[in-house]
Amino acid sequence: MAIPLPESLRKVLIDKAYGHVITFNADGSPQVTMVWMDAEGNQPMYNTADGRIKVTNLRKDPRIMVSVQDRNNPQSYALIKGKAIITADGADAHIDRMAQRFLGMDNYPWRAPGEKRLLVKIDIDKITGFAPMMQPWK
Repeated sequence: MAIPLPESLRKVLIDKAYGHVITFNADGSPQVTMVWMDAEGNQPMYNTADGRIKVTNLRKDPRIMVSVQDRNNPQSYALIKGKAIITADGADAHIDRMAQRFLGMDNYPWRAPGEKRLLVKIDIDKITGFAPMMQPWK
């Protein structure tokens, strides 16, 4: 059963948070990618494109971990562990909102022709880390 996203961590996620996403390759080795983080409802999330290795990995094994640092307190971080849910619903509009937040641009500038955008939402199993300003998360 997923655990709730603490409001303190939600604030970090919607405030220009960069996350390091860990997925698992077919041989079990980790694959790490930096992403722009966000949150919706009770789920941390990020936007990506179909065909990327992290999407391929998550379709085979939905386990995911994301390390997120508080940009206003760099010594604080949270490690989110959970299960990924992949959807295309709302992904196109979302990537443009993220471009506005992170780049100050109205549209995401690196979209490839024919690219299918996806949202990866996370049902949280556990949160750890060192982040006194983001707790409680137990």
